[in-house]
Amino acid sequence: AIYFKGNWDNQFNKTQTMERPFKVSKNEEKPVQMMFKKSTFQMTYIGEIFTKILVLPYVGKELNMIIMLPDENMDLRTVEKELTYEKFAEWTRTDMLDEEEVEVFLPRFKLAEDYDMKNVLCSLGITDAFEPAKADFSGMSSGKDLYLSRVVHKAFVEVNEEGTEAAAATAAIMMLRCARIVPRFCA
Repeated sequence: AIYFKGNWDNQFNKTQTMERPFKVSKNEEKPVQMMFKKSTFQMTYIGEIFTKILVLPYVGKELNMIIMLPDENMDLRTVEKELTYEKFAEWTRTDMLDEEEVEVFLPRFKLAEDYDMKNVLCSLGITDAFEPAKADFSGMSSGKDLYLSRVVHKAFVEVNEEGTEAAAATAAIMMLRCARIVPRFCA
């Protein structure tokens, strides 16, 4: 499991949060609760992918939320294809960022997802652990009848006027193999 809670170094004022349109795609907008803050932040523009980068620091300024916002005419898939760790590290270097006054509009949101990991793990070759006859968890238990029935991953993130809270956890559900029923043949 992992957990993070960080408060913005410069919090958004709740009274300035209001319903505004959020572009879901080129042709679709949805009303969302949009936070607003006018302040000095680190920011840059990456011309090769027509994208703005904004750095929102958390208290202590050791951690940041980095937001990439493509221009309206730029396809998000194109930005995703161009994005590599090396390029991201270069684009967000301190000497690449300018301190400037910015009007920041950021949606307040909460996302939560559950993932059943069994198919993913099986596609990676981890199949025996799910089969009662083949599973071997002898390193964890003296019993020989344990096997995995499910592996579930849950994650959530919430971004609001105060900051960000995020958590993720994975659970493996183990089952006890039932004793084999011996068939009976009586003539």
